[in-house]
Amino acid sequence: MDRPPALVPRHYIAMGRGPEDVVADPRGRVLTGVADGRILRLDGLADPVTARTEVIAETGGRPLGLELLPDGDLLVCDAERGLLRVDTGDGTVRILADSVAGEPLRFCSNVVALSDGTVYFTVSSRRHPLEHWIGDIVEHVGTGRLLRLAPGDDTPEVVLDGLQFANGLAVGADESFLVVAETGACRLLRHWLTGPEAGRSEPFAENLPGMPDNLWRGAPDGPVWVALAGPRVPPLDLLHRGAPAVRRAAARVAVRAPFRPTGTIAVLAFDDEGRVIHHLARRRSGYRMVTSVCEANGHLVLGSIWEPGVAVCEPPAPK
Repeated sequence: MDRPPALVPRHYIAMGRGPEDVVADPRGRVLTGVADGRILRLDGLADPVTARTEVIAETGGRPLGLELLPDGDLLVCDAERGLLRVDTGDGTVRILADSVAGEPLRFCSNVVALSDGTVYFTVSSRRHPLEHWIGDIVEHVGTGRLLRLAPGDDTPEVVLDGLQFANGLAVGADESFLVVAETGACRLLRHWLTGPEAGRSEPFAENLPGMPDNLWRGAPDGPVWVALAGPRVPPLDLLHRGAPAVRRAAARVAVRAPFRPTGTIAVLAFDDEGRVIHHLARRRSGYRMVTSVCEANGHLVLGSIWEPGVAVCEPPAPK
């Protein structure tokens, strides 16, 4: 198999610990949330010396996945506070949903909005909190969810349950389906929203070379970008076929053990048929655990829950 083209950061821009998701606005600025609860906006990607970072809001929790709305507001999945809406002008934070079926909404992961105002978002785990995310990956019990919040409602409904660490989301070009990342299963699902298959899910891309995290689509006719938070680990694949008691014991050990990500990073881009358009990777990278990727002003920008800033890379050659 041919080696994928290199994913080589040109420079890094410090912003704060753990810019887990990165999204680009129409002006090419990048928005992200960091570990201390701040929502940041970065302008001037081309030069790390003159790049400007401003705080546009503070959630009071731990922001993860973001979705920029047409009116400029920002949807935020906060692992501690639920689904939020942030006014990027004055920094006002409003809770859209903080429970589902009487259960507190925790570990919201990623979110998308349709043109009619319907919001879909994921919960990665109902068993393990964000700080013990590796326990869910190891235990592999599948408590992730896809949720739907209709316009005007404050109570989400469960669309899909039993997902293996539900994570990134993207919308099909015609809004007929969603792409849902299952980090723990190294696959992407297609969940149909309209048409004869509405309500049904099927594989979109399976047996990925790593664990998919956040997804991003900048334009309806653009590709679906997928960040791979880490490469596949053969012993982990083997463990997932083991007995539940063995996985539970391994998870208890994993959450107490020191964690350090590998130096292998990668991103993929897919078209709406599930075909790979781009696959960029690098071994022995100094920038680790890529949890998000977006395109902005001619750059490919990487986010990471591990690093203290973003990495700015050359975009791939057109195909």
